[in-house]
Amino acid sequence: MTLAAASPVVHARAPGKINVFLAVGALQDDGYHDLATAYQAVSLYEDVRAYPADDFSVSFGGSVDTSALEVDGSNLAIRAAKLLARKTGFRGGVRLEIEKNVPIAGGMGGGSADAAASLIACDALWGTDLGKDDMHALAAKLGADVPFALAGGTAIGTGRGDQLSPALAQGNFHWVLAIAEFGMSTPAVYSELDRHRARHLADIAPAPASPQVDARVLHALRAGDSALLAEALHNDLQAAALQLAPGLGQILELGEANGALAGIVSGSGPTLAFLAPDADTALELQVALSASRLTAVRAHGPVHGARVLHS
Repeated sequence: MTLAAASPVVHARAPGKINVFLAVGALQDDGYHDLATAYQAVSLYEDVRAYPADDFSVSFGGSVDTSALEVDGSNLAIRAAKLLARKTGFRGGVRLEIEKNVPIAGGMGGGSADAAASLIACDALWGTDLGKDDMHALAAKLGADVPFALAGGTAIGTGRGDQLSPALAQGNFHWVLAIAEFGMSTPAVYSELDRHRARHLADIAPAPASPQVDARVLHALRAGDSALLAEALHNDLQAAALQLAPGLGQILELGEANGALAGIVSGSGPTLAFLAPDADTALELQVALSASRLTAVRAHGPVHGARVLHS
C-alpha cells in the first residue's frame, strides 16, 4: 500500500539505557548467551526526525562524534524503517535525521534507541498503525536492546535481553555517566568473558547455569532506594571490559572517591555509570570528573520509552 503522510515530518525520541544488573550465561552453540538483566531507561536521548522520501536515507548530528557511523543499508535505523515497510506493505521511503546524544559503542544502547525511535516515527509518518505486539516483534528482530528502547521505564530482560517484563520502580535515580573517547565492540567483550571463563581466572565469575536478576535489585528498585541499589549493582561483563580497557578501573575509583554510591560499567562498556544519592551530589560528581578532563553528563531514570513528540 502507499499512504499519504499526515505531516511533512515526525519527531520521535528514545532513551539510552543502563544495565543496573547483568548476568551472562554460558556461550551457546549458536554463539549467543542467555542473559538476565535489569534495564533502566535514562534521560539521555536520541532524537529522530522522519521525512517523506522515495528512498531510504539517514544522516546524523548531535553532541557525539558521528563521523564513523555507517549511513548505508547496514545502519540499524535504516534496517528498522525497511523492516516496517516490508511488514506493512508500504512502498515509499523515508529520510531520517538523527540527533545522537547517547555514546556510540558505549554500552548504553544508542543504536537500539535509534532503531526504536525510527520504527515509531515511520509508523506515524506512513500512517501504517502497527499494533504494539507487532512493533515489539519487529524490534526483537533488530537487536536484543531494541524492545527495551521501545518500552522504556525499568524492566527485566531475559533470553537475549529481548524478553521483557516490567519492573516496579519508585522515585528517581540520579546517575553521572563518564563517557569514554573510544568505543568498545560488544562481541569482543563477550569473547573476552568467554576466554577468561574457559581459563577459570579468579576475577571472572563462572557462567551461571540459569542467569537470574538478584532479588536485592528488584527490592531496591521497588523501594526507590539508591543506597540499596548501589549495593546490588552487578555486571558480569565488567571484569572483561576492564581487561580490555584497564584505564576504566581508575575512573571507577575516581567516581567512588567523589561521592558516588557505586559505579558500574554500562553494558559492554566503555561508558561508566555512577549512581549518586541525590541531584546535588550528582552535580558535584560531574564537576569532579570534568575537572579530571573526563566527559561527564548527568542523567536520571527511569524515563519513558520511544514516543512521538509531535508530528
